[in-house]
Amino acid sequence: MASPASQRWVGNRVLMTLLVAAAASVGLLPFAGLSPNRLASGQSVMLWQALASWQLAALALIGMALLIAALAKPVGPRASPWLALAATLPLLALDFYGLGDYAHRALVDASPAARVSQGATFWILLLVSALIAIDALQRLRLGLAQRALYGALALAVIGVCFSGELLAPLSIMREFANQEENFVDQLIRHLLLVGGALLPALLVGLPLGLLANRRARLRNGLFSVLNVFQTLPSIAVFGLLIAPLSALGRAVPWLGDLGVSGIGVAPAIIALVLYSLLPIVRNTYSGLAGVSSGALEAARGMGMTPRQILWQVEIPLALPVILSGLRIVTVQAIGLVVVAALIGAGGFGAFIFQGLGQYAIDLVLLGAIPTIVLAVIADFVLQILVGLSRPPGTRQENTA
Repeated sequence: MASPASQRWVGNRVLMTLLVAAAASVGLLPFAGLSPNRLASGQSVMLWQALASWQLAALALIGMALLIAALAKPVGPRASPWLALAATLPLLALDFYGLGDYAHRALVDASPAARVSQGATFWILLLVSALIAIDALQRLRLGLAQRALYGALALAVIGVCFSGELLAPLSIMREFANQEENFVDQLIRHLLLVGGALLPALLVGLPLGLLANRRARLRNGLFSVLNVFQTLPSIAVFGLLIAPLSALGRAVPWLGDLGVSGIGVAPAIIALVLYSLLPIVRNTYSGLAGVSSGALEAARGMGMTPRQILWQVEIPLALPVILSGLRIVTVQAIGLVVVAALIGAGGFGAFIFQGLGQYAIDLVLLGAIPTIVLAVIADFVLQILVGLSRPPGTRQENTA
């Protein structure tokens, strides 16, 4: 529990904790790594060794602004979140610019095989920037349009850093240059696998959720079966599907011609659909069950048929909960597609497992970072859709 003195001085304990974590990483962990080639570990470079003098001064000013925002008295509780938001974008830009600028300077006289990679402090500052922004947005309770605008500004800052030659010397960008065509192919394959799993999961899950709402006797058994699928390890599900799908592809030639086999796309999509069913069915049931009896009675009193009540009353009112289930499933599917690369399904997991086999961390990151970015974007977009689907009077507080 915080002491009375700290409560008097600290106005935002979340922000103060993040600042302490960032300061600890700056003092203890490397900001970058300089290695002689793609596979060697190389030497660690601390933040004060990597950044130029003016960059260190700018970082100090940003840290001072964030510290003022975390304290109770200098600016007050209303202005401090705005100050934190104003300081976060420069911190994000400086994190990327400082690393890229150091890479250019460090590789001037180095061998062509030398590499500069991101250190732990770079990632921690990136995470701290995101968490500070999220905390400030929640405290300000801004609307969806304002949140989306701020997110677009953050993406614009990152996009500017990647658009030119600033980050080109980094090891991960050199891996991307070597794998550019394959990267695009794996991105498309990753998205197709996610979409190919979500569509049948929705087509099956939404009617099952409606059935669970309408037939109480079937509900417990249905959820018990779906819980079994959810608790099975993904690797085990992929392994269990190899034998039956291989036999099915051999027994039915036209299915084999369509690509049904023990490895590849077919077992990946089947497993992803099985994992997606429980959240969709559960949220569909919860959304429909949460529709007030008063709304249903009013609809019946207006002479609406059961089908009209379902499509014009129940589904619109249950839509935020249903979309919340879709949000969970989408993020989950984006991550599980990575594991599906083990059975030849492709996607960004191919880079991850290839990098692990070659002890090439930058190739691992080339698969891991885009997967995280896809999950964050999908979560953000679906969170906006959830907010827009709520009744107008409840949007603000439910999206904070």
